[in-house]
Amino acid sequence: MRKAGAFVVAILLWCAALGASQSREQKRLEACGQVFKEIMDIPDGIPKDLLNKAECVIVIPSVLKFAIGIGGDFGRGVITCRTGQHFTGHWSAPALFALEGANIGLQLGGQATDFVLLVMNPKGANSILSSKVKLGADASAAAGPKGRTAAADTDIVMRAEVLSYSRSRGLFAGISLEGSTLRSDGSANKKLYGRSLSAKEIVRQGKVGVPTSGRELVSLLDKKSPKNASDPASLKE
Repeated sequence: MRKAGAFVVAILLWCAALGASQSREQKRLEACGQVFKEIMDIPDGIPKDLLNKAECVIVIPSVLKFAIGIGGDFGRGVITCRTGQHFTGHWSAPALFALEGANIGLQLGGQATDFVLLVMNPKGANSILSSKVKLGADASAAAGPKGRTAAADTDIVMRAEVLSYSRSRGLFAGISLEGSTLRSDGSANKKLYGRSLSAKEIVRQGKVGVPTSGRELVSLLDKKSPKNASDPASLKE
């Protein structure tokens, strides 16, 4: 009887741990929605014409500086892309993603920093969704211009596959993330959706719907940027 009781207790503890793990992933999605909403409310923020030309958006809340031997940064967030063969549909279910970097020049001083990355063309989107990529090497990256009147047609912006923004200590700015890497967070996606799925299966192949915890982010994107304003020819390359 004691063994049976101990077994039952162990099962209950395992289920509780699993539930807590799933809850963390849901909280991450909710945090991404809240961070994106706050950033979109900044008057001198992300230019709307750039958001309208983005194929995907990556939101990574509370990236922290750490120092274990070498300096570095890490964060966990999500990616969502426009659906449809040529990225012309509504915004997709989110896939959980990770940002990792080492000595990339971020002087956060222990302060949490939120990031929003705009993926500006199909090539960049397909690359990021297919494998781990290093920004500045596997995918061209640049600090995004900010403000409603910011020039969005400069050479550096037009060449970049990824434009990045940060918010820390109440300050919002474009920031270079060259040298950092982006990858799918496979274990977190499995916990969130209940089965093993690649980022591409979630975002591009539509194998799952938008979870409740991700609706704020996806609904806000559908509201703020319902149509892709990119040159149609560029979406078919």
